[in-house]
Amino acid sequence: MRFILFFLLLFTIACTAQNIDHLKVGAECTSSYYSLLGDKNIGLVVNQSSLVNNKHLVDVLLENNFSIERIFSPEHGFRGKADAGEKVNSSIDEQTGIPIVSLYGSNKKPKPDQLAGIDIVLFDLQDVGVRFYTYISTMHYVMEACADKNIPFIVLDRPNPNGDYFDGPVLEPDYKSFVGMHPIPIVHGLTVGELAMMINGESWLSDSLTCDLSVVKMNGWNHSTKYKLPIKPSPNLPNYNSIRLYPSLCLFEPTQISIGRGTYSPFEILGFPNSSIGNYTFTPQSIDGMSKYPKHENVECKGLDLRNSSNQSSFSLDYLLQFYRAYPDKSEFFTNKRFFNLLVGNSSLIQQLKEGKSELEIRASWQDDLSKYSKLRDKYLLYPKE
Repeated sequence: MRFILFFLLLFTIACTAQNIDHLKVGAECTSSYYSLLGDKNIGLVVNQSSLVNNKHLVDVLLENNFSIERIFSPEHGFRGKADAGEKVNSSIDEQTGIPIVSLYGSNKKPKPDQLAGIDIVLFDLQDVGVRFYTYISTMHYVMEACADKNIPFIVLDRPNPNGDYFDGPVLEPDYKSFVGMHPIPIVHGLTVGELAMMINGESWLSDSLTCDLSVVKMNGWNHSTKYKLPIKPSPNLPNYNSIRLYPSLCLFEPTQISIGRGTYSPFEILGFPNSSIGNYTFTPQSIDGMSKYPKHENVECKGLDLRNSSNQSSFSLDYLLQFYRAYPDKSEFFTNKRFFNLLVGNSSLIQQLKEGKSELEIRASWQDDLSKYSKLRDKYLLYPKE
């Protein structure tokens, strides 16, 4: 059943389910979007997380005689095995023979010829609710390309495992990049469907384009629901704990501190050679399918083991402050200041670290922007806060 819910040429489609206590993601609500597909040629933005009751969305659609014209893959590729930042080439899916267009690397936005013959696009990627997680940037560019060509765009909504809160600095315009395209906090507290509505409703697409957007809602989920992903969304987020720590620990990527890439506990451990913090030791090594060239490869690091941490409930600057203060040569702490600023969304945090400000003082500088964002977020929520 379809329900016209929103404005600005926006449709939100409610999933009908007999048992509302059982979570059904948008992709599982096939009765809500099959009627929109008909005999259309379909483009899919999918990866390994695009499951419908343990079957891949591609297989489900083919089994039901829908025509898939093309697959578009985000960072990490269609099978989700490429390392962070690794170039993924376009190819042909060996199992189905369907062309795969990579949307990571130099080709981030589908070109007109790559959309040729496509009548409708489905987006079904598992996000983790963090601004610099690039699946939402891919969504933005595909929405933009669809708006250019007047192609309907359908989001099959999925839970946000960090969807119970929002926090962190709001992106400043000068720091817009593929790791942060929207003026939202680091932890944005939205599902991909809600964010797509915000992108459309706030005219964030280029030239204020409006995408012909539909969102297939989930059933049995709200923003306080604790959700453990059935499959890891990317190679280095293997479990719920790493996903909850990811917003805080990803800020270490352009620094000398390892966050466990090159181990089987990425985003759950952190340290550096000869650290004065903690007593947990680990040695990053090249792991195919996870991290081919990890920081401090084959060098023992010492630091913290957060695998049993109870502090992963929210975004924190505590780890960053600890390690910055303990690092012996502050001038060498950052390996790429520009990239750090892009992740944070401003250049203020580096200066605040240099000035020795506390987390409380740093957080105070975000509050006005977060208050404004809170009101903006409320406009686009499709699910109860609790």
